[in-house]
Amino acid sequence: MKSLDKIVRSVRAFGRGLSGLPQSAPATASIGVALGGGFARGIAHIGVLKVLEEENIPIGFVAGTSVGALIGAAYCSGVSIAELELMATRVRFKHFARWTLSRYGFASNQRMIGFLSSVLKVKTFEELLIPLAVTATDFSTGAGVVFHSGPLVDPVRASCAYPGMFQPIKVRGHLLVDGMLAHPVPTVPLREMGAEHVLAVHLKGTWVNGDAPRHLFDVIGQCFSIAQDTNGDRWKQAADVIIQPDVKGYKYDDFEHSTELIRAGETVARAALPELRKWLPLEPSRAQLRKPAVVQPATAPVD
Repeated sequence: MKSLDKIVRSVRAFGRGLSGLPQSAPATASIGVALGGGFARGIAHIGVLKVLEEENIPIGFVAGTSVGALIGAAYCSGVSIAELELMATRVRFKHFARWTLSRYGFASNQRMIGFLSSVLKVKTFEELLIPLAVTATDFSTGAGVVFHSGPLVDPVRASCAYPGMFQPIKVRGHLLVDGMLAHPVPTVPLREMGAEHVLAVHLKGTWVNGDAPRHLFDVIGQCFSIAQDTNGDRWKQAADVIIQPDVKGYKYDDFEHSTELIRAGETVARAALPELRKWLPLEPSRAQLRKPAVVQPATAPVD
């Protein structure tokens, strides 16, 4: 049975090579990419992945939180960058959510089942072309939960269950909410998967011009941003390079600005290429690496 599984994986990888889609990295290039949460701002992740692919930076592992889990799952399943870009121009809040009356949240992300089923090229973690970790948070204990196996759809839904907006999702007997609470940027799961080099994509969104929040979800979103900044030591320590696309000023539901958000991801990823290319030859062990480099676009505002 194990031999059959190996054959199936080899055939899939061969087919992926013929199609021109990104292939998983060779064992000698254990580079992990951590995709943080940020709702619509997460479209910037597509720009980052686009640059890594264009510049032949091999991706050995991906870990995603919230929208990072969604984009990571799609990419690792075989969805091409071109397909992701097209999806980003068309997707809107209504494709994920339906407003509802519930004491657990204002919306259900039940619609995400159909959306993910139509987007993902495979149904399980085991079928993915690049190993993936999806993070969520146990509502009862506050502990981080990391998925590596089994069906994909429900763990991704749970990772995207933004507290206050979406109802918690029950997966494998646990009530789960957004992974951003436990893993704002999931660098630690990448280390646990065996990544020697970790690129963290942090979607730092801060309030602009002192504007008043429009509604409850703006308040929740800003609270998440504050929590990321004040409780980020652990994930930062597990990163070698941290990049921060310039997504300041974009709201949680700014899906119509997909082109600008993708460009923001591209810009900061290109700025980080000199650091990332150092990983391709043999590098010192992780213990010898200096503190993570934080790369921002030259035009990004200074806090």
